[in-house]
Amino acid sequence: MTYYDDIYERAADYYGLITSADAREMGIPVVELGKLHKRGRLDRVGHGVYRIRHYIPTLLDGYADAVALVGRGAYLYGESVLAMHSLAPTNPATIKIATSNTVRKTLPPNLVIIKKDSEEQTTKYECIPSQTVFEAIRSCMPTMMTDRLLDATREARRQGLINEREATQLTKEIKSGKKGT
Repeated sequence: MTYYDDIYERAADYYGLITSADAREMGIPVVELGKLHKRGRLDRVGHGVYRIRHYIPTLLDGYADAVALVGRGAYLYGESVLAMHSLAPTNPATIKIATSNTVRKTLPPNLVIIKKDSEEQTTKYECIPSQTVFEAIRSCMPTMMTDRLLDATREARRQGLINEREATQLTKEIKSGKKGT
């Protein structure tokens, strides 16, 4: 197999994306990504992030791109988690990404970095690292209207993204305006 074959196998499972960190882990010299880009086999998404040329776009690409651009340990956060699942109307112009790492590279202006001092429990939705829907709704309490949060909670329960106990707890917290423990 060629380097491209290995890259294709990895990228096919993750929105067509391959990062320089992925390439290193796979034993592929990072310089090969640049060569494949010059040959037209990869498109450059941003610093250290490429997408295979023959990829069919999805509605979730922007979220996958954002997490990949921020780097290892990054995950979708808050309103962006709600937007990804169509749980509540949010600002589509921005994508919120949390990380405990320092980010020194230049990122697109639509990415909002949320600096987290400690790792919080995360999950993956559609292979995209993310804050859990339960915690995303809680993190939106200071900035979103109560009615929208209650609607998001009902919809998350309907979609099976949270369980009945979590829905009850969120409803209670949203109505009281205070996060529980």
